[in-house]
Amino acid sequence: MYRFSYSEILEDAPETGREREREAFDRALGLLRDVEARGLRGAERTAAVGLVQDLWNVLIADLLSPDNALPEGLRDDLVSIGLWTMREVGEVLSAPERSLAALIEVNTSIREGLR
Repeated sequence: MYRFSYSEILEDAPETGREREREAFDRALGLLRDVEARGLRGAERTAAVGLVQDLWNVLIADLLSPDNALPEGLRDDLVSIGLWTMREVGEVLSAPERSLAALIEVNTSIREGLR
């Protein structure tokens, strides 16, 4: 599992940081897609959704940091997407029959934006 602090990403060149973000999204999306395709419930589903939640916890904290150099409007938009993701994670965890399609679609769009 990918575990790194956002400060480690920021210490690297911006290209390396974006690559690590893409890798984290790729890992989370791979797990979500697998769980959705196989109709998994229980611990595997919780772990996949939890990884997305962990990723967005890190991203939101960084986006809210006064040291974040992204334009304010972009930061605000990304925080809004992150907060939606966190709400959707809560819904998915409380309703095991709920599809992961929305989480997959939104996070795929964000991942593609890291190009």
